[in-house]
Amino acid sequence: MCGRYASSRRPEDLAGVFEIEAWEPEEALEPDYNVAPTKEVYAVLDRPLKDAEDKRPVRQLRKLKWGLVPSWAKTPEGGARMINARAETVHEKPSYRRAFAARRCILPADGYYEWVTGAAERDLEVEGKKKRPRKQPYFVLPADGSVFAMAGLYEFWRDRTLPDQHPLAWWVTCSVITTEAETAPLAVAPESGPSSLADIHPRMPLMLTPDRWDAWLDPARTAVEELRPLLEPPPTGLMRAFPVSTAVSNVRNNGPELLKELEGPEEGTLF
Repeated sequence: MCGRYASSRRPEDLAGVFEIEAWEPEEALEPDYNVAPTKEVYAVLDRPLKDAEDKRPVRQLRKLKWGLVPSWAKTPEGGARMINARAETVHEKPSYRRAFAARRCILPADGYYEWVTGAAERDLEVEGKKKRPRKQPYFVLPADGSVFAMAGLYEFWRDRTLPDQHPLAWWVTCSVITTEAETAPLAVAPESGPSSLADIHPRMPLMLTPDRWDAWLDPARTAVEELRPLLEPPPTGLMRAFPVSTAVSNVRNNGPELLKELEGPEEGTLF
């Protein structure tokens, strides 16, 4: 799954990486080292500019809320739970299938955090014990330091309790697509602990390599049989992971120190 990530790159840098044609400086976000559900995040998407005569798709950097609210939802309350969509079923689930067909985006990140699900925890769950050992968080990122481009979906939701011209009348929300975690060895693994992403958690965000960006963002591609091959996991051996402070577990903590690599897991945590 993807429940937290880091996004510290400036919009000017993202504009260069993704060949952005339009973005609003007043929508710039501060660097966020502990992005959590319901926060505003950057998304790269292709769609016509609002109120423009030219209806060609324009590559934009937009500010969206993380936690997808389907267009047909009566209230936005379920958005915080819909932060992830499974690649295996995204084309058929009622909450995601329309967005998958026409509203795909890229959610740029430095990398994502994942808390290890180890054998000790699984044993406790099997035994029915409520107390769980403290999990060790890991930061997962491209080994070459490039932008981590997560496949995402976005959706529009109209708050019918507000008048048309109200600034909050329309919500634009998003979700991260996840896939099975890689079992192949990490490009760079910690000296002690997990050697693959699957050793940390069974799911991972679907990373899109640059050769898939244009096809993924193209709103003219709507056929499921044409889109599903884009959900294939990227080549293995592109990622690294390292343990970070359990301070990231508290959403109130935020700063570059959360990305500091530890020499090993913190005392009292799994691995």
